[in-house]
Amino acid sequence: MKNVFVIILALFLFVSCDTTNKKVINSNFQIPNATLTKELLPQALKIRDFLSEDIVIAHRGSTYWTPEETEPAYRWARNIGADYLELDLQMTKDSILVAMHDDDMLRTSNVKDVFPNIEKPTTNNFTLKELRSLDFGSWFNVENPDRARKSFEGLKILTFYDVVMIAEGYRIKRENGEPIKEIIKGNWTGKYIHEKDPLDNNNRPGIYAETKTEHIVRLLAKELTKYKWLITDNPKSIKTYKEKVNIANTDARFIFQSFYKSSVTEFERLAPNVPKCLLLWRPDMKGNIKSELINNINFCVDNNVEIMGTSISGAPNNYDELTADWMVGLIHDSGMIVHPYTFDTNIDYNNYANKVDGVFTNRADLGLNFFNRMKINDSEKILNELGY
Repeated sequence: MKNVFVIILALFLFVSCDTTNKKVINSNFQIPNATLTKELLPQALKIRDFLSEDIVIAHRGSTYWTPEETEPAYRWARNIGADYLELDLQMTKDSILVAMHDDDMLRTSNVKDVFPNIEKPTTNNFTLKELRSLDFGSWFNVENPDRARKSFEGLKILTFYDVVMIAEGYRIKRENGEPIKEIIKGNWTGKYIHEKDPLDNNNRPGIYAETKTEHIVRLLAKELTKYKWLITDNPKSIKTYKEKVNIANTDARFIFQSFYKSSVTEFERLAPNVPKCLLLWRPDMKGNIKSELINNINFCVDNNVEIMGTSISGAPNNYDELTADWMVGLIHDSGMIVHPYTFDTNIDYNNYANKVDGVFTNRADLGLNFFNRMKINDSEKILNELGY
C-alpha cells in the first residue's frame, strides 16, 4: 500500500511540474523565493496545448493593406493564410457587437460629417443601422495614398457575426455592389445577408477577440454560444481541408484577450476552459517591472490564463519593451506561452519571433514568409482576386 502511495505521489508531482513548452528561455536572473512565479495547473496546461506554435495572428485583419477591421481586411487575412482573425469588440446602442478598435469613431469613419452634433461619437451612441450609414474605408485612402483603392470607399462596419462568417468561408452578399439587407417583418434589422464566398480558398482561421468591459464580455459569451463557436458548449463542426489552415475546427478556435483583469475573470466565469490572453501595457505597470511582471503571471496562473500578450520595442510602433529574454523566460517558466504585439517589419521577426509562440501582426504576409508558410507571394494580388 505504501508503494502504491509513493507511485501516485510521484505521478502527481510529474504532471504538476510539467510546465515546459517547446520554446523555453530561462530567466537567468536571481529573484527572492517569495517572488517566484507560480506554475499553471494541469487543466490550464491542457488548454495551452490546444494552441499551435508560431501562430500568425492577423491584427485587425490588416492595418497595412486595407482599412482595419473591415471586410477586405478579414477576407484578405483569411485567404493569405493567417491562423487567427484578430478584432476588437465594441457594443452598439441596440446591443450588437461590432468590430471597432477605438473608443470613438473619429479616426476611422466619416461620423463627423453624418452626425456633426455628437462631440465624442462612440459606437454605443448609435444603433447598428445608424452605424451602417457611415463610411469606414475612405479615411484609409487619404492616410495611405500609395495603397488606396477605389473599392475601399464606403466600406461598412462589421458585426462580430460578420467576422465569424468570414472565418467560416462566407462574405456579405451584394447586389449591384450594395450589401443585401436582412429584412424581418418588413423592417431592416441593421444586419446583412451572407453567402458562400466564391473566392474563398478554404483556409479556416480561428478568431482572437479583445474586449474592454464586463458587459461586452457577457454579450460575447452569449454570441459565441449562439454561433456554436464556444468549444465547451455544443460547438459546430466546421469542415476543413488538407494543407489549409484548420484552426476553426479545433479546441483553440476562439481565444479571448483583454488588458483588463476584471474582463478576464468574467470570461473565465462564463466560459471556463477556453484559451485566454492577458495583454500587458507598460504604462499601466507602475511598480518595479520585475515585480509587476511576476504579479501579472501569478494572476494568470490563479485564473487559468494560458497566454501573455506583451509588447515589443522598436520602430514603427516604439512600444516599451515587455518581451526581453528574461521576461519571456519568466513567462515560459510558469508554463504560459507568449503572443507579443505588434510585428510590422522583418526586423521585428528577426529580433523576437524565434523565442515566442505566436505573433500579432498588421502584416500577416511578413509573418507567413518568416515561418516559411506563405503560399501566395503577392499580397496585393489577393486583394485583386477578391475584387478590391
